[in-house]
Amino acid sequence: MADLRVLFEGLGYREVSTLLNSGNVVFTASGKSAVAATAVRIEKALVEKLGVASRVFVLDAADLATMVAENPHGKIAHDPSRFLLAVTATASDHAKLALLEKQVWKPDALAVGKRVAYLWCADGLIESKLAQAVNRTLGEAVTTRNWATMNKLLALAQQEKR
Repeated sequence: MADLRVLFEGLGYREVSTLLNSGNVVFTASGKSAVAATAVRIEKALVEKLGVASRVFVLDAADLATMVAENPHGKIAHDPSRFLLAVTATASDHAKLALLEKQVWKPDALAVGKRVAYLWCADGLIESKLAQAVNRTLGEAVTTRNWATMNKLLALAQQEKR
């Protein structure tokens, strides 16, 4: 994670923080570069500097706050390790989640928001037909984080804004 922080700082990002050994990075960027362009820039740097090929998803603090605030499963998702937020890479990828939303997943539950899907996996992730379907449908076009991690990332992002 130290190498990752150095990489981000070398790209000119400020207030770089990492969350445990998760690969999640919170940072401040200057200017108004597009989120997609920022992700591509980081992906290239990861390969060039660290020899790591990885899909990068960039969310700004406002998007992250909205995703957490709009949680539609607050009444049923009582275990944060079984509650996932699935962020898609593009609008076309997101549309594929809407198709899954039309299916019945009980005891699991799926709700699709603006750029995120909320997956409640009642019996855990390994047994979840819903989580398997999302992974099979989207592959590398989605990244998932559990509810606890999303809240920790939001807290870091809000801390950086001060």
